[in-house]
Amino acid sequence: MKKLLLFDVDGTLLTTDGAAGRAFESALIDVYGTAGPIGEVSFAGKTDPQIAYELLEGAGIPRPTVKAMLTDLWDRYLKHLDDELVSTVVRVFPGVAECLNHIEARSDQAVLGLLTGNIEHGAQRKLDASGLGFSRFRVGAFGSDSENRNELPAIGAARAEAITGMRYEREAVVIVGDTPADITCGEAIGARTVAVATGVYSRRQLEECGPDFLFDSLADTASVWDAMMR
Repeated sequence: MKKLLLFDVDGTLLTTDGAAGRAFESALIDVYGTAGPIGEVSFAGKTDPQIAYELLEGAGIPRPTVKAMLTDLWDRYLKHLDDELVSTVVRVFPGVAECLNHIEARSDQAVLGLLTGNIEHGAQRKLDASGLGFSRFRVGAFGSDSENRNELPAIGAARAEAITGMRYEREAVVIVGDTPADITCGEAIGARTVAVATGVYSRRQLEECGPDFLFDSLADTASVWDAMMR
């Protein structure tokens, strides 16, 4: 059975060491005049639209007003992200490059894709800045597709089917991520889940969420591949 392997970006593949958060904050202030209670809100596992709504509603801005200006927000965010990435070293986590190379070399067995809360162009900038490259991922489901992360696996599966002509359902889909939300969104469609403790959540916190497989990092390529292909 050919697998669809969908990887989260931040905390799973790489970290921008705060650059993306700074860009998001600057963009919110540019467009809405406030970043809301940004120091009190975790971005981990959330989609970009979800973060924007949460912060701005916390600042008393009604949801319809936030929604009406999201296009402007993304334009400003990408501008600030470009500026931040010029002076930021985007750090790739141990084993990530080797893991992705291993998957690409076995394209007859698996489709390499993304499932991330980032808007698509934000994910592209981060991956290209890291050296991993955005174009190597054949499909993707992004925060710009839906505010609700639980809807993203089905979007990724539909796009993979459109490209390959094959259906990817339940255990044929594998979600790889570093947060409880990655595990939950996989469970929403009966997908396999692989958790990796390279983000802000500890191994114990992730274990409590019941992923199918749990690793400290992606460094053990053979074991990670074996888990994804079961």
